[in-house]
Amino acid sequence: MDIRGRNNVVRTDPKDGPVLMLAHGFGCDQNMWRLVVPALAEHFEVVLFDYVGAGRSRTAHWHADRYSSLDGYAKDVLEICDELDLRDVVFVGHSVSAMVGVLATAAAPERFSALVMVTPSPRYIDEEGYRGGFSAGDIDELLDSLESNYLGWSAAMAPVIMGNPDRPELAAEFEDSFCTVDPEIARVFARTTFLSDNRGDLPGVALPTLVLECAQDVIAPREVGAYVHAAIPGSRLVTLEATGHCPQLSAPRATAEAITDFVRGVR
Repeated sequence: MDIRGRNNVVRTDPKDGPVLMLAHGFGCDQNMWRLVVPALAEHFEVVLFDYVGAGRSRTAHWHADRYSSLDGYAKDVLEICDELDLRDVVFVGHSVSAMVGVLATAAAPERFSALVMVTPSPRYIDEEGYRGGFSAGDIDELLDSLESNYLGWSAAMAPVIMGNPDRPELAAEFEDSFCTVDPEIARVFARTTFLSDNRGDLPGVALPTLVLECAQDVIAPREVGAYVHAAIPGSRLVTLEATGHCPQLSAPRATAEAITDFVRGVR
C-alpha cells in the first residue's frame, strides 16, 4: 500500500535531531498547522499528514470499522512511521490527536522520544469528580445535530471551537475545513472523538510530555489541562495567553515557541 499517498504525507528538509510529527484534530487537516510549520522547520524536520478521510488523503481507504475507535487513527500514525522509518519522533497532537499520540507512543515506544499535547481532552463528558466541559446531554445533542444537518452544525460549531469572535476569519476557515469532510466520515469521527474516554491511558505515558492549553477554551477548559498534567508523570503544563481550541491558528508564534522550547529542553 502507498502509505504516503494514502495519508498525503509531507516532509520538510531533514535536520539533525528529532523529527516533529504534527497530527490534526477532528474536522481538520494538515493545513491547520501551516502557520507554525515555518518556525518549527527552522530547527526540526517536520512531518505532516492527513488521517484517512481528511484533507487530501485517499478516502477510498476509509472504513468505519477501523476508524470507529482511536486505535484506527493510531494505526495510521504507526504505519506512516514504519513507511518513513522514523525514529526519535516528537509526536505533536492537536485536540483528539493528543490521545491518538498516547496510544501510538504506547504501542511503539521505540520510535518516539517525546509527546506534545495541544489542547488535549481525554474525556469530554462530565462525571462526578471530573469536569470534561460537557454534560452527556450536551454531547447527545451535539451528535444528533451533526447527524441531522452537518453543514448547519459546522456553521454553528466553528465559532464556538475557534473562539476569538473579533477574528471571524478564523471561524470561517474552520467551517470551510469541516465542509470538506464527507459527512458520513465526519459522523463516525465525531462519535469516536466525543464519546472516547482515555483517562486510564494517561498514567502509562512514559515519555517527556508537554501539555499545551489555552487560557480560554470551551472545548477543553483549563480543568482538563490540569487533569492531564496531573495524570501524566513528570509532564509540563504551559498555558498560552490565547483564546479558543486551535492556538496553532489563533496564536501561532506562541505555539511554535512553546513547542520549540520544550523539545530543546528534553534533548
